[in-house]
Amino acid sequence: MKQTFLFLLAFNFFASQQEATAQSTQKLKIEEAIVFLSGAELTSSAKVSLVKGENEVLFSNVAGDVNARSISVNASNGVIVESATFQNNFLGNEIISPRVKELKDSIELIIAAKKLMNDKIAVLNEQITVLQSNRKVGGDNTGLSVAELTKMLDIISSKMETYLNQKGKQEELLSKANERHAKLNSQLDEEQKKGVQPGGQMLVKFFAKEATTATIVIDYVVPGAGWSPTYDIMADAINVPVKLFYKANIYQNSGVNWNNVKLTLSTGNPNEGVNASGLEPWYLSFYVPQVYTNQAYSKSKMTNMPTAQMNDMISNAPAAYQSRRGEEVSVGGARSSGSTYVVDGVQVSNNTSINNYVTVDNAGVNTSFDIDLPYTIPCDGKEHLVAIKKFELPATYRYFVVPKLDKDAFLQAQVTNWEDLNLLPGTTNIFYEGTYVGQGMIDVRSVKDTFTISLGRDKKIVVKRERDTKLRSVKTIGTNVRETFAYSIVVRNARKENINLTIQDQMPVSNDNDIQLEDIDTGGSEYEANTGMMKWNMVVNQNETKKVGFGFTVKYPKGKIINNLR
Repeated sequence: MKQTFLFLLAFNFFASQQEATAQSTQKLKIEEAIVFLSGAELTSSAKVSLVKGENEVLFSNVAGDVNARSISVNASNGVIVESATFQNNFLGNEIISPRVKELKDSIELIIAAKKLMNDKIAVLNEQITVLQSNRKVGGDNTGLSVAELTKMLDIISSKMETYLNQKGKQEELLSKANERHAKLNSQLDEEQKKGVQPGGQMLVKFFAKEATTATIVIDYVVPGAGWSPTYDIMADAINVPVKLFYKANIYQNSGVNWNNVKLTLSTGNPNEGVNASGLEPWYLSFYVPQVYTNQAYSKSKMTNMPTAQMNDMISNAPAAYQSRRGEEVSVGGARSSGSTYVVDGVQVSNNTSINNYVTVDNAGVNTSFDIDLPYTIPCDGKEHLVAIKKFELPATYRYFVVPKLDKDAFLQAQVTNWEDLNLLPGTTNIFYEGTYVGQGMIDVRSVKDTFTISLGRDKKIVVKRERDTKLRSVKTIGTNVRETFAYSIVVRNARKENINLTIQDQMPVSNDNDIQLEDIDTGGSEYEANTGMMKWNMVVNQNETKKVGFGFTVKYPKGKIINNLR
């Protein structure tokens, strides 16, 4: 009785504490998500009824691990926000990944099936027991004839065989079900080890001059989200514009699901910091080796030795937040058919262009893509593909081949005036003439005036490079050796249209006065003497064969061997 009284007292105290810290609870609705390359800013709202004076509201459906410095709370109708406190909610409903939910559902189904199997086996065991207990039939007073007795034994034998067969099948099915159950449990344990970011809650104190209903808008930044660009590049023929589909892989593990939110993708990254770096004086000094001794330092000497704290080293570093010297430093960081899109189960065809739903804002330092279509991004840490923009790029097509390294010709689309596309470095999926040809990479940081897109190999352009053995010669004149090289490159266009072709090859370049190049024949190519690079630009008509050639002589001292002279 005494223990029950103490329990009720403790429960009432806890309940009174809850009432003191939150007069009401309210679930926030996530309206908008601005997703950065690393991190995201979430905007949530709710309508609350407030009494006159001070009010405390505990808001749920808040993301976890919120950057407390980024919290912004606004209220309508003249309501004053006095304070806001965030905390992770480890006791709330756990958000599980779709894979974990799928495994749990499968385990529940197999447990139900196993129960039916065990019940069936139990019934069969009872039936077998009844037959076994009645198998001894006979005696002086049974009144059964031999024929009747034989008939009864046959019935028992037939039934027993049937029941035993059914029991064996059920036991076999139960054994397989047990194996499947064990595997599902092991897989579930593995998935649950990956961890789930818990959601949070926010306690906000308001002051209202009169009783009113106010709209509350709460903004904050979370690290567990981000996006990366990816592109689909399609070329239907070498005389039509290139189609470029700009997409984003978005991921989030913020602790809450984003259901039907307005998405904005930003090229910014708030974790990089906003202050520019500065240089300190660069002092030179002589290196003095450290001398190790066996002298033992006393505790007082060790205490007085100069030390460097972590805060001293990173207090001015980008993305490092420090409130007082000696406290823990918190560093923000984290770390997601060509003509049809599916948005939350709704198909958007190419006739209704995705461009109609995306607005590009270049006014600030960073570029942002405002997507008007509502999206749902579950809290599972997986990448979810979102369409951003579609471009048709006028392009000049050419074939490019370096037969010394690879005899296949590569089709390239050369695009100018690409700077306004707001492209970021990312992977590309290449489609040519309706067929997937491979994956590439866009790195706009190394692109200059012309943006070259590789569309893959074309086996219909046949290229052959050979050394001309007839012109090859090796002569020794005095103390020197003169070795002559000659090469020919043959190209055949097996396509049904004319093509522009660029061939690249090279002459050797000497960095030694004892090695001299003579009788250089560049074969009419564009030649750079400093690098030895040669380039031929030509038009090859359909079913036409063209040939170019070049040669050179190397003079070097007798008895020497030159590296890479082949």
